[in-house]
Amino acid sequence: MTDETSYGFDTLQIHAGARPDPTTGARQTPIYQTTAYVFRDADHAAALFNLQEVGFIYSRLTNPTVAVLQERIATLEGGVGAVCCSSGHAAQIMALFPLMMPGNNVVVSTRLYGGTVTQFTHTIKRFGWNAKFVDFDDLDAVKAACDDQTRAVFCEAIANPGGYITDLDAISAIADEAGVPMIVDNTSATPYLCRPIEHGATLVVHSTTKYLTGNGTVTGGCVVDSGKFDWSASDKFPSLSAPEPAYHGLKFHETFGALAYTFHGIAIGLRDLGMTMNPQAAHYTLMGTETLSLRMDRHVENAMKIAEWLENDPRVDYVTYAGLKSSPYNARVEKICPRGAGGLFTFAVKGGYDACIKLVNALEIFSHVANLGDTRSLIIHSASTTHRQLTKDQQIAAGAAPEVVRVSIGTENADDLIADLDQALSKATA
Repeated sequence: MTDETSYGFDTLQIHAGARPDPTTGARQTPIYQTTAYVFRDADHAAALFNLQEVGFIYSRLTNPTVAVLQERIATLEGGVGAVCCSSGHAAQIMALFPLMMPGNNVVVSTRLYGGTVTQFTHTIKRFGWNAKFVDFDDLDAVKAACDDQTRAVFCEAIANPGGYITDLDAISAIADEAGVPMIVDNTSATPYLCRPIEHGATLVVHSTTKYLTGNGTVTGGCVVDSGKFDWSASDKFPSLSAPEPAYHGLKFHETFGALAYTFHGIAIGLRDLGMTMNPQAAHYTLMGTETLSLRMDRHVENAMKIAEWLENDPRVDYVTYAGLKSSPYNARVEKICPRGAGGLFTFAVKGGYDACIKLVNALEIFSHVANLGDTRSLIIHSASTTHRQLTKDQQIAAGAAPEVVRVSIGTENADDLIADLDQALSKATA
């Protein structure tokens, strides 16, 4: 494919980054299960290590199978490059790594996946970094939280677990004014439903484990670079604008331009952090991306039907699906996610914490797992699992209150899923 930008999404999700294997003619991307690659000669090896030539050195850094996935996700997101890694959590650290120094902070939304809240509350402090949690619906508070030490703002396009939709355009305007990148976790939306770069995002992160793979087989993560941020506009980002000692004083932004962040992610991030995606995982995710639009359309269709049914059920207090007309986020669907509000949301069960536990135990089609984005419908009681480490106030702020369950609606028959929820709610609220 010579001009990938001219093709539609359904074509790109199958073909972007992939070409028939030049040696065998294999149509599907091969799994290059190798640790290292033979250099043509000593000069070739030196050029690769000096970043003077692009190629394959060692699979901690680059791998042909992973490279195809990187190009495909970058193309679908409208970015210039991408770096794949071992998990969504790894992608978040990878995204921040070139930006942050001890004493710096990132302004983050309170509506985040519980594991992300824990990572940003506790783990990043080991690097000397800090996170400021703010309600991203309060734009004045977001603006006030940005200070001289802020190096990024971070949010989710469709927030896990509640399915809340972030006003990306408004947040990106604040980030632009502060002179820092906006990082958007697009896991729950996927590039089919939302393209954050078109709304001002500098970087997009994914847990490829979820909808991009879509079959619950492998973990993975990805950081997509828009290529639009001027890393040399200030002295805030020396990793990208200043001389790099490990490469004889090379300046990444000066040398690689729009691809500076992507090259840094591979040459420094993967080299030193080692959060590498394995080629088998890349292969499974490549196969998953081929049906992404088909699956997302069905996820959205099913989620809408089930959310409407739950909203009208007297055993349910409320439903958070943004696709519902009653949702305060419904007006953002057309603007941010024009193809639909996704397949993820929560609902509150009358009877509280205990009723939620009974509901989870009574379901037959829904699987009780700590995952989302599968073709199978999934459920979890976040307050007792994924958000268990948070305080009650943090749980409520994240949309994971004790009386709430999160559902990831799959691609099964919607009527079968409603029947399963019906019988389980009867047992939970009896």
